[in-house]
Amino acid sequence: MLMGTGSNVGKSLIAAGLCRAYVRRGLKVLPFKPQNMSNNAAVTADGGEIGRAQALQARAAKVPASVHMNPILLKPETDRGAQVIVQGRREATLSAREFFANRPRYMPAILDSFQTLKAKADLVVVEGAGSPAEVNLREGDLANMGFAQAAKVPALLIGDIHRGGVIASIAGTLEVLEEADKILINGFIINNFHGDISLFSEGKTFIQNRISRPCLGVVPHFVEAARLPAEDALKLEETSLNHSSNAVICILRLPRIANFDDLDPLRQEPSVTLTFLHPGQPIPASARLVVIPGSKSTIADLSALRNEGWDVDLKAHVRRGG
Repeated sequence: MLMGTGSNVGKSLIAAGLCRAYVRRGLKVLPFKPQNMSNNAAVTADGGEIGRAQALQARAAKVPASVHMNPILLKPETDRGAQVIVQGRREATLSAREFFANRPRYMPAILDSFQTLKAKADLVVVEGAGSPAEVNLREGDLANMGFAQAAKVPALLIGDIHRGGVIASIAGTLEVLEEADKILINGFIINNFHGDISLFSEGKTFIQNRISRPCLGVVPHFVEAARLPAEDALKLEETSLNHSSNAVICILRLPRIANFDDLDPLRQEPSVTLTFLHPGQPIPASARLVVIPGSKSTIADLSALRNEGWDVDLKAHVRRGG
């Protein structure tokens, strides 16, 4: 099971890579994520919904996507509530408090899906969510150590060195885990390394000595990863791709943006500069095109759009011929 020191450290991409690597070795591989939270959903052949990352991993494993690959999918509708998708089907809309109170009742569905995949595969590549270091979420956990303990699966910890502080984040994660959870961590992976990997040898040795676990790999920065679908909305906080072009396309960063990876083709188009506009930023006069993306809560996002004054900016954009 691949766990991370935080969100957006590369768990999904490394899981996809492992799926393809072991398929090439002749194994039947299936991806699995017990619980996911994302408004970027993919549709399986039977009409169920799973996270886009698991659909990508299924493609990497050269198998059809299945609802069992992501048995619990949470699709946020408000700041405090989300649709709960169980094995591909909408079951309820719950507040965060209601979901947390009811988490234990979802573990049987998770274990059922895991056993279904396990019976069909030589290897199941499991991805956690966020970080197991969120000790306030440990009781009743479905996404990380709660599942790992219930399913009796070992784990690897992934840290993103490009973010800075990877030594502290890996050592700190082990430090806050309960002993019963800590023993499930078998090693760690350093992800997203830029430059000469040998320059990190001292840091790698320090972590190994500090946590008494081996480094199982240092993954270099992979430029082409930007072409793969992003699932975590944290990706939208990063600087947008800029190309040498006069064609500027602006995307309104709505609070409840959904299926934002539909915009990925624009990211790859060398003839445009793609920019996400965040709250407080006006629509620039240089914009050739303004995209209002999909929303999980249309009325609330329309209100947010108006509160930001983007409705006025859009009218001005149209008057300029946009």
